[in-house]
Amino acid sequence: MKTNPLVALGEAGQSPWIDYIHRGMIASGELARRIAEDGIRGVTSNPTIFEKAISSGHDYDDQIRALARGGATLLEAYKAIVTDDIRAAADVLRPVYDASRGDDGYVSLEVDPDLARDTKATIARARELFDAVGRPNVMIKIPGTKEGLPAVEETIAAGIPVNVTLIFSVRRYEEVAAAYLRGVERRIAAGGDPRSVASVASFFVSRIDTAVDALLLSTVERWPGSPKAETALSLLGKTAVASARLAYAKFRVIFDAPGWRPLAARGARVQRPLWASTGTKNPKYSDVKYVEELIGPDTVNTMPPQTMDAFRDHGVVADTLSGADAGAKAVLDDYALMEPGIEEVCSRLEKEGVGSFLDSYRKLLAAVEGRLKAASDG
Repeated sequence: MKTNPLVALGEAGQSPWIDYIHRGMIASGELARRIAEDGIRGVTSNPTIFEKAISSGHDYDDQIRALARGGATLLEAYKAIVTDDIRAAADVLRPVYDASRGDDGYVSLEVDPDLARDTKATIARARELFDAVGRPNVMIKIPGTKEGLPAVEETIAAGIPVNVTLIFSVRRYEEVAAAYLRGVERRIAAGGDPRSVASVASFFVSRIDTAVDALLLSTVERWPGSPKAETALSLLGKTAVASARLAYAKFRVIFDAPGWRPLAARGARVQRPLWASTGTKNPKYSDVKYVEELIGPDTVNTMPPQTMDAFRDHGVVADTLSGADAGAKAVLDDYALMEPGIEEVCSRLEKEGVGSFLDSYRKLLAAVEGRLKAASDG
């Protein structure tokens, strides 16, 4: 019998997480089944996922009616609904957490996106959410913005697991890893146990190709037949994977450096790269491109259900990260001939990502508000 490629990912050192959550998935046993059959080792959530779950179906009807009868405010209702789902998913994943000794088995819950540029408020909200869920296997998602970096350090130092999200550039990845290291050092210095603060650095992949490919095609249109146009054509669909591979190479260097070893000796965990936004958006590319091309030890890939189903069906597992940095650097060196530069592109993607999550968060609140009103009127 053919080995399930998703299970084979785990055997290759990469943890498959699912980028999806809704109450029916937990109550029906679907999440437990995916853990048992596909080797799923974690769950990520975001406002978009919750908005879709609450807006469709009837899984939340009873709770919303009870909240409406109890006079819950909009934010109280939102917090109750979301934390209940995260808590329930964390309970399903607890055996994975225990078996892996805290390496896996996490559910990620995002700090309110409207706080992305507010360091102090992000820190306070991270603590509030972690305490509200009341489970050790919850990672609080903090955006890897400039304002988010000190919040990452502070939250790690406080002993709260963190998923640093919305990372697009190799430079920002290095800053995120440095913030994690500072947090671990502070936790140890204060007498805390660093083993309780697992962390992942979520590097968003397909969005890079979507943005860069559009720029490359505009270059071809402006200078058809030129050497620059030929270079642009050769780079289509390559920039995202190259960036992620270089980030992985940096990860290997950072967590094998002399400064890391004393922390590791005290039980500190490496902050694993997590590949996010791995659903293929360009139909010309393989539907498992951002899984197959980013497989390697000590990594996580969080996939939307359709990508997970595609990889189960026809994914091929091989180490495509180790030793791939030279080729990745060559891709980005070629892209350096283009305009705008990769850092400018990534900065714009970060801004758009924060805006997109904020829009989804507002839609989520509107959906909860609408359901509350309907329950009250009924």
